[in-house]
Order: sequence, then structure tokens, then C-alpha cells
Amino acid sequence: MTDRSRLLSRKEIEHRIAEGESIVISENRVLRLDGWLDKHPGGKLAIAHMVGRDATDEINVYHSAKTLRSMNGYRIGRVEGPWINFTPPIRGGRFTLNENVESEGSESDFADSGFEDDSLSSWSSASSVLDEDLGTDHAPAKLRPCELPIPRAENELRPSASATRRKALEPKVSDTPLTADRIPYDVNIFATHTSHCSGTAPLTSTLKEEVSQCSPEAYTVHAEQTEVDADLAKYPSLDAATQRNITIKYQALHQQVRDGGFYDCRYEEYAKEFIRYSCYFAVFVLALRAEWYLTSAALLGLFWHQIMFTAHDAGHMGITHNFKIDTIIGMFVADFCCGLSIGWWKSSHNVHHLVTNHPEHDPDIQNVPLFATSPSFLRNMHSSYYDFTFLWDGFANIAVQFQRYSYYPVMCIARFNLYLLSWLHLLSPRSTNLGSASWTRPTEIAFMLCYWYLFGYLLLWKSIPTWTTRILFVLISHIITMPLHVQITLSHWAMSTADLGEAESFPQRQLRTTMDVQCPAWLDFIHGGLQFQAVHHLFPRVPRHNLRGVQVLVREFCKEVGIEYKILGFVDGNKEVLGRLGEVAKQVEILVKCQKYMAETGESGLH
Repeated sequence: MTDRSRLLSRKEIEHRIAEGESIVISENRVLRLDGWLDKHPGGKLAIAHMVGRDATDEINVYHSAKTLRSMNGYRIGRVEGPWINFTPPIRGGRFTLNENVESEGSESDFADSGFEDDSLSSWSSASSVLDEDLGTDHAPAKLRPCELPIPRAENELRPSASATRRKALEPKVSDTPLTADRIPYDVNIFATHTSHCSGTAPLTSTLKEEVSQCSPEAYTVHAEQTEVDADLAKYPSLDAATQRNITIKYQALHQQVRDGGFYDCRYEEYAKEFIRYSCYFAVFVLALRAEWYLTSAALLGLFWHQIMFTAHDAGHMGITHNFKIDTIIGMFVADFCCGLSIGWWKSSHNVHHLVTNHPEHDPDIQNVPLFATSPSFLRNMHSSYYDFTFLWDGFANIAVQFQRYSYYPVMCIARFNLYLLSWLHLLSPRSTNLGSASWTRPTEIAFMLCYWYLFGYLLLWKSIPTWTTRILFVLISHIITMPLHVQITLSHWAMSTADLGEAESFPQRQLRTTMDVQCPAWLDFIHGGLQFQAVHHLFPRVPRHNLRGVQVLVREFCKEVGIEYKILGFVDGNKEVLGRLGEVAKQVEILVKCQKYMAETGESGLH
């Protein structure tokens, strides 16, 4: 039996990860989670994104005290001092096998730890993560367009594009120093390039050679680097001391939240919610019986819109903090009442919380070819969540240029896509590997079949007389839920999608990629807690009726550590999203003209 308190070296931990072990650091404990991967109700992917990292903050805010205590069963050792994160293999990390390191302990040593997760709320699938050289500065290196990733065959191991770029740019001992004559072209001339490619300046013969360098690949890298540079200038330094200070203050803030009783659910608020939902549903039934079909459709849509806020709370274990009880509440609301899989939502949503706004890993912003909120999408992009490559093609070139105009129409019908994603999830292997939560899949399927029997057969087919009225009923009831979809995207689509690397602390990344929406307290029921997304991302299990109180503490924390707490009114937030969509659309317009120039001249743009 291995001594669980022994000190493990960084090389041994790297060696273990290279051998395929899922090693996570938490409060200086080294946890080997291989034996829990297939049993974890949170799914494999949630763990994979933390491999090789100090996940203390993520683990503490996502789990109950009971679960945190039981994690000692997976401890195989400890580390000393602040941990410098590896980059997880799922983001392209490569780990070295060290021949002189001998890993102790077997998987069976820790197989029966009694570890029981009753709070983490994502059911998903996985990959792994990557290493960054300890001798490098942990701020992201300057991106050089000459170091573009080479496309790989579909069946090859595929590091993420951002990790590939970072790894390619890391200084190596054997590298010849980079000098001006070794750089194929200077990214600083892109200010000139973009004006020519967009047709706003005449193309002269003296600039022809420079303009030929305006390749789609190079322009995309330049656009990504521009966002990275902006964030590095705007937010606190990524040096270890600064980020450590932010982490310490965040942990003190978390203790304030605990001590202030903000994790205690105010059930009287849910009693008010229940009364309001019941009124919506009762009036819907009365209107349906009176044959006011379109009025009843609007009332049903309002019922769906409001009740899904409770499903969100339950999905985060924010009501009773009990996995089984909150899961049943979530399934009743989402699957039975709304026809949407709470399992699918958890599968994607908790990954979204862990890697917020990361183009290659956050499924919530992967909407190509209809929408692109980051220049990173202007190339073929492989999603680690879907294990699917989003192709950037001619249709995307056209659709994204008009995305600021298509945004609201698409949000009107977004619910139909959620039906599809729900069934694809439940019928996929991803929903079967849930370990102790395996009972959820058949329960969800039963609840969703009940929904379609009630809505599809009894309501649409038996209660509504004509096809025209049925179609209008479906459209109106679903369009009414549009504000919910706008609310979901509002807090993230206008925010940064830059990857600043593994040195960035958990609270800084959450606040850099998320904004809140300002509204008076009496309108909180309209937004359902989603107006406090930045606060929610810092403390995902805090019940939504307590988020306004926590907001006061978060404002003070942001002021103390020098991180912007972004909050806008609903109208201004919408303007910000439309502005972001328009900005990326303009980048696509330039990209298309660069492609056209290359096609006409036959020049590759890479010299």
C-alpha cells in the first residue's frame, strides 16, 4: 500500500500523466482519479480538463462538504508550495515519460475509497491535457503566423489549435535565436493588409508583395493575437505572485459566502415561484378550453420560459444540494414539463463553466456555421466536447457576415435545436457512462416520452382542430421563450474568447469571460438569476435568490484585486453582443477578400 502522505516530485506526476493516469492537484493533495472516471456523475470530461492542474478552486465551488471529505480516498501523495499548472492533454499537452521515475501504488489500492459525488452536475465525456515547459514565462507567447498548425488526418491524435500554437512558440534550448531575417512576415503590417483586403485602400504595385501575405490563416492568427494582447493589457499580470494573490483573496471571498449563509436555500422564494408557475399553467389551460388557441400558446411559452430557471438551479444542485433530489427536480421540470434533457444540459453546461468561452472546448459558443463569436472559428475547428470538426466553408463565410441580423430570428427558433440535442445526447454512449447516476438516463427517456405524448398527441393533435392553428400554436409557444435564449448568450457572447494559458487563475478567467446584467430587484423574476452570470460562475452552487447579496461581495473583491466587474443594462448588453457579432462579421468579410485575392493571383500568402 502506497504512503498517501509522501511527497511527489513534479517529474513523477508528469510521468504518471504520460502513462495515462488522471492526476489532479487539490489543496496540495495529489489525487489519482482513474478509478472514478467511469463512476463520476460529472462525467469524464470535467475531470480531464483539470488533469495536471491545481483544481482546488474548481473542486471546492462545485462539490458539497461531504464529497470534499471523501476525496481523500483518491489521494496518492502531496506536493509542496504553489503548483505550476501543466496544460491538460485535452488542450494539447504533451508529457514526458521519465525512465528514472518509478510510480508506486496500483489502481486497486484506491478502488474502494467510498468516494461518492452528490453535487457535481455535469454528465459528459472526456480526453486529457498538456505540459508547458517550466523554464518558460507562463504568459502566452507572441503568436507568429509562420507557426501555423498543420491539418491532421481525422483519426490522428489532435491537440487543440491554441495549445499547438503555444507549444510551437515555446523557446527550446536548441532553438537558434529568432531574428528579423528568420520571420517570414511581420504581423504588424496587418493594419495595412486589412485595408487593402477590405477594399478601403487602393492596391499599389509597391504593396503587392505585402498584400499577398494576407493569407486567411495568417489573418486569423493576427486577429486572435490582437484579442490576447488586449486582455493582457487590460487585466492583472499573469505572473505567479499576482495570480496567487487573486486566488488567495478569492478563497477568502468564498469563505465569506459560506459564513454569510449564502449557500442556504430560501425555500419560501421557491414557494412564490411555484405559485407563479401554477398561475401561468392554469390560465393556459383556461385559454385552451375557451379555444383561445393562440393566447394559450403564448401562456404556455411563458410557463416554459419561467420554469426553466428552476431546472437551471436544480442542475447546479442549488436547491437542496442533494444530487438525487435536485436531479429529480431538474428532470421533472426540464424533461417532463419542457421536453428538454437535463442530462444533455448538464453535460455541456458544466464543461462551459470550467473552460468558459474557450473556442475549442466550450460547447456553448460552438455555433458554426450560423454564428462565430471569435476569430478562432474562422478556420476548421475541432471541438473536444463534441469530438467533431466544425468546418469553415463557403456557407459559413456567407452566414457569419450576416450574423448580427440573423441573431434574433435564430433565437426565436433556438428551442427546436435543443430538442434535437436532447435526444442525440440520450441516445449516445455519452449518456450511458454515468456510474452511480446510471438511473438518470432511463428516467429521462420516460419523462421526455411523457412530454411528447402530452404536448404532441393530447395537446396538438387532440385539442387543436386545424393544421394551420397547430403550426401557429407551435411557433408562438416557442418564440415566446426567445428572451431566455437571448439571456443565456448575453453574458458571454460579447466577452473575450482569448486563451491566456494555464497561469490564469480561476476567478480571473470567469470574470474576464462573463458579464452581469443590471436590473432592479423587482425584475429579478424575469431574468431568473441569469442576470448574475459573473457571480454565478464564481459560485455556481449558490441558490439564485441569494446571488444579489453575493454580488455586493464580488464587487468589493473585483475592486480589491483590480479585475473589471462588467455589468451592463439589458439594452446595452444586447448592443454589446450585436457589436461583437458585427466585429467578427467584418473579420470574415476581410478574410473572404483575402481568399479572393489569393485565388485570383495564385499566391499562397505564406512565404
